[in-house]
Amino acid sequence: MRVSQGSCGNLGTADTFISSIGCNLIVEIEALTKIYESKLRVVAVDGVDLALKQGEIFGLLGPNGAGKTTTISIATTRALPTGGTVRIAGIDVVKHPAHARRLIGVVPQFNTLDRSLTVYENLYFHCRYFGFGHSPARARSLELLEQFLLSERRDTYPAQLSGGLGQRVQIARAIAHRPTVLFLDEPSAGLDPQSRMAMWTAVEALRTEGITVLLTTHYMEEADQLADRLAIIDYGRVLALGSPKMLKATLGAQAIFDVKLKSQDGVDAVLATLRRRDDVSSAEATADGMRVLSPNMAALLPALAEATAGLGMRDLKITEPSLETVFIQLTGRDLRE
Repeated sequence: MRVSQGSCGNLGTADTFISSIGCNLIVEIEALTKIYESKLRVVAVDGVDLALKQGEIFGLLGPNGAGKTTTISIATTRALPTGGTVRIAGIDVVKHPAHARRLIGVVPQFNTLDRSLTVYENLYFHCRYFGFGHSPARARSLELLEQFLLSERRDTYPAQLSGGLGQRVQIARAIAHRPTVLFLDEPSAGLDPQSRMAMWTAVEALRTEGITVLLTTHYMEEADQLADRLAIIDYGRVLALGSPKMLKATLGAQAIFDVKLKSQDGVDAVLATLRRRDDVSSAEATADGMRVLSPNMAALLPALAEATAGLGMRDLKITEPSLETVFIQLTGRDLRE
């Protein structure tokens, strides 16, 4: 299957994912697979299909080890797939990696700024590497310093920057050559809340430049805040795809009650009683108690306390409806596991 830039063509197997977003596709990932063969065969990416349109911010949401970074590594030519294809603006990243690299910007998980160069020099020499002359590189670097509120830090070295400022410099450098797509791999990992919000503001501002952004994250708040659409991924497979609002609505994001009990004797009878309630979607035993899902948190709480009174409730954790509750409903495990 071939989808030319600016034309829907034959959407084929990607039809499920892209029927509602139009035809101006910038990133096309089809049947992507990555298998690591060693003593223990590991399927890191298992038939992923994704399609991103120009200017959207797209999130890959999943726990550590879900296949997010491997997908990014293949899309940015740092790893080769076992099967499937990735195209950036119609360019196959495996067949034409050098051409594809000119269309992408990358912010990896870890700070990769050149520590021997100032903030300005990191931007300037990145531009020169991508073919800018001296004057255009200088002008672009000064423009980015102003855009990312870094002008006062132009002569600062990376080791002197906070984590949040360093991340802003990395994003500025990644878009210095005006790429079509920006890949952000866990962009707020290790940042304090204030720096994280500043980074979100910087990413959201890229919409005005028409840059398509693909970010990986295991922070629900980040995916909810930034992503126009997102894919929930686990064990290398896409479990659900859509806008955060749509996923929470159609998959019935619900409150989760994790109950720890002193005794498991009689827990089956309590679970059976709970399952008969209209406002209980699921009630299952756990190693030290039970987990109950309900769309009606306020009504279920007193009923749950009454039902478990004879078993001795030791602890109760309530997770309000969120993308994490959607993930738990899909996988049966916590997003951060």
